[in-house]
Amino acid sequence: MTTPTTPLEFRHAVRAGQFRLPTAGHCGDHAQANLVILPRAHADDFLLFCQRNPRACPLLAVGEAGQWNVAALGADMDLRGDVPGYYVYRDGELAGQPHTLHELWRDDLVAFAIGCSFSFEQMLMEAGIPLRHVAQRRNVAMYRTNIANAAAGPFGGDMVVSMRPMKARDAIRAIQITSRFPAVHGAPVHLGDPGLIGIADLARPDYGDAVDIAPDELPVFWACGVTPQEAIRAARLPLVITHRPGYMLITDIRNATLAAF
Repeated sequence: MTTPTTPLEFRHAVRAGQFRLPTAGHCGDHAQANLVILPRAHADDFLLFCQRNPRACPLLAVGEAGQWNVAALGADMDLRGDVPGYYVYRDGELAGQPHTLHELWRDDLVAFAIGCSFSFEQMLMEAGIPLRHVAQRRNVAMYRTNIANAAAGPFGGDMVVSMRPMKARDAIRAIQITSRFPAVHGAPVHLGDPGLIGIADLARPDYGDAVDIAPDELPVFWACGVTPQEAIRAARLPLVITHRPGYMLITDIRNATLAAF
């Protein structure tokens, strides 16, 4: 298959079942999004959860109940099949990983698109900052932390972070670049000793894949859009649908338009 070069081509390839891999490095000029879909009865609480935790859950768009074609995210959008991997949670437990949501879709489901750190990776690479998981063709490493989220209704839990190893000079530059983009998590929340935020072993991520860390590098941690999945697990709702971590929705939104200054 020819690698899709535009977000629309990419979504069509996913919809046709031709792409089922992590999306890091694809359509780099366009924003990637985490996805949370839940019943309308819980949508207000989840919206409040996102508003109270903007570093981990920066909202790009919220759909109407039953709406799977959110125009704010892109042309010819179909959230039921445009994501390379989905998770289905029932009563807080992972219950399935379907390729599409057509059989699960209901008129009361509300979709939330949350900014993703994959969006700023292209800017880091353009600045000459290497990304190990991209070079090694792995999913980015993600970890549960001891950083408590601000609770809203049944949603709470702890923050999840993504990690990228960098030399100190690259980490400084990465902070400067990503701080301009709060809509895709902004600046890192921690760098250095992972034990200070409750991570026991970088070689054993909770989501994604471990990557090599050189002796002259330090781990740099960003708030991650997988954070809602921990909140969902704790809430134990009858049904919630999310993207599979690292398998994102690629939107038509250009990353450059998300800069805050």
